[in-house]
Amino acid sequence: MADRGNVEDVRNRVILGEFCVRNVHTTDFPGNYPGYNDTWDMQKFQKVPTMAIEKVFIYNNTSIVQDEVLAQRLGLIPIKADPSLFEYRSIDKESAEDEVSEIDTIQLRLKIKCNKDASASKDSSDPRELYLNSKVYSRDIKWVPIGNQADVFADSSIEPVHDDILIALLRPGQELDIVMHCVKGIGKDHAKFSPVATASYRLLPEITLLETVQGEKAERLKRCFSQGVIELEDDNGSKVAKVVNSRLDTCSREILRHDDLKNVVKLGRVRDHFIFSVESTGILPPNVLFTEAIKVLMAKCQRFLNALDSADPE
Repeated sequence: MADRGNVEDVRNRVILGEFCVRNVHTTDFPGNYPGYNDTWDMQKFQKVPTMAIEKVFIYNNTSIVQDEVLAQRLGLIPIKADPSLFEYRSIDKESAEDEVSEIDTIQLRLKIKCNKDASASKDSSDPRELYLNSKVYSRDIKWVPIGNQADVFADSSIEPVHDDILIALLRPGQELDIVMHCVKGIGKDHAKFSPVATASYRLLPEITLLETVQGEKAERLKRCFSQGVIELEDDNGSKVAKVVNSRLDTCSREILRHDDLKNVVKLGRVRDHFIFSVESTGILPPNVLFTEAIKVLMAKCQRFLNALDSADPE
């Protein structure tokens, strides 16, 4: 019978060797290892929607920014609104294109005009001192409640996530008068609906000391890893290396440059322990984004299983 420890290493660990990386192939499917219950449990594990500007009605734009460019910039501004409180907008016919409802649409308004500042110094050349509203920011976008939205969202006003996004530059006499409709959507439809700016993952590093390392060797061992991974502990007057937090390791394999150290350390990565880094655009917190993404994945898997069950065996 195969040694359980060795089987566990092959099954769950990616091993970082001096000249190669081992165990990178997938072997964790059910039944591959006798004696292991690898049955997939979907309970252990739908598209994540957000609200974004979809329709831009420009009633007046005398700035130097073209209408289509301005509409594109407005559409990419993250809007702080809980998508779970809205429904997807369904349009059955062209005549219903501009019909809005409090359950599927958020209405915003941008109405601003640039004027000269009568109190500005005659010697000044700074537009910020000479003009009023010379820069149009996302903070200038105002929410216009539809129906009972003012009551529903009384405790959480709907607004852009960031108030300092520059939209356009104006000069005296130039103005913007725009109405915007936000609807519910997903990133598959358009990038503006994506609630995530950057997302990545890596496997949990695992560092195992195969023997006691102390003294000068322990000092060099500590320097081979990222700060905080290896610490030195006092043991009867001698400094002994201990693995404190392997999570901080970058897997640089610097240790393999030292002939007297490379065989005292085992480097690996845990195959089924993923460290996710999710950067939110601010619409939803990262922890909510991750859990909602898992729900999406579960729903997709369930649809796939249902399709298999209903498929014609022939």
